[in-house]
Amino acid sequence: MGPEWDALRALGAAAALCLLLRAAWGAGCAVYVHLLPPVRRGAPWLRAHGAWAVVTGATGGIGRAYAHELARRGLNIVLISRNLSKLEQEAKEIERLHGRLTRVIQADFTGGLEIYEAVKAGLEDLEVGVLVNNVGTLYQKAMARLLDCEDVAKRLSDVINCNIMSVAQMTAIVLPRMVSRRKGIVINISSFLDQKPCPLLSAYAASKAFVRSFSQAVGAEYRSRGVLVQTVSPVMIESNMTSEVKYRTLVLNPVDFARQALDTLGLTSQTSGCFSQAVQDALLALLLPSWFCLSRWGPKVLLLLNKAVTKAQPSHNRP
Repeated sequence: MGPEWDALRALGAAAALCLLLRAAWGAGCAVYVHLLPPVRRGAPWLRAHGAWAVVTGATGGIGRAYAHELARRGLNIVLISRNLSKLEQEAKEIERLHGRLTRVIQADFTGGLEIYEAVKAGLEDLEVGVLVNNVGTLYQKAMARLLDCEDVAKRLSDVINCNIMSVAQMTAIVLPRMVSRRKGIVINISSFLDQKPCPLLSAYAASKAFVRSFSQAVGAEYRSRGVLVQTVSPVMIESNMTSEVKYRTLVLNPVDFARQALDTLGLTSQTSGCFSQAVQDALLALLLPSWFCLSRWGPKVLLLLNKAVTKAQPSHNRP
């Protein structure tokens, strides 16, 4: 063996060491954030950021669960969604169960800039300590190629307005007062798909990549001003978006998820929300690496996996 083999062995050992250190660091961070109760911030710390929490998409799924959990921890809640009757029903439920004040604002986030003046006016007199940007939409429930969905232009507009513009505009509304008070928390609900392009969910994954990038950048800009920005990127949580998943053991209850995810505040700016979701995320990254998903075989395999884990649909509902 010549010196070139010695150099290759040294390089291989260094690469292996780097991978082991990376895995150890990831495991250590997961244990610290998710499995060590003594390091968690309590409800008084959360309430100190402001008396009110604002939650978009607050009448179902993750948004509803966050609204209830924040109220349970002592915050008053502003619920924002498009269905007024559901908003009013949810507000009464929060007042009854948790004894907190509520306010509702009706807004359809698939609309454009015109909806945000009313939202801004509805929050004008409130000390907002927590904003949860949760509202989001898929352009199609099932995984499919972009042109397989009906009315592509309208669906893409809805995804961009609901998943991207809502995060940017809601943050712009609440951030100035948080900065002036030097305290506040912005929680942006993203998805594990925010880490890489995803064929068959192209626009949705791209919109979540914006959420992740925007959150990290704004968080860096305003960390020194006392504002905490957290991105939450779960895998599968029970909601309208996961209603077709066949194996329900893969899907976490949103109530449990919101409780565990809120426990990570102040410990990390980027999280899967809880330990089980972090494990799912790591396994998916290992089994479906980005290079494979983007290969010529990737979309075909993803379609087969999608069919395997989702319920069969009547033929007239299929695109």
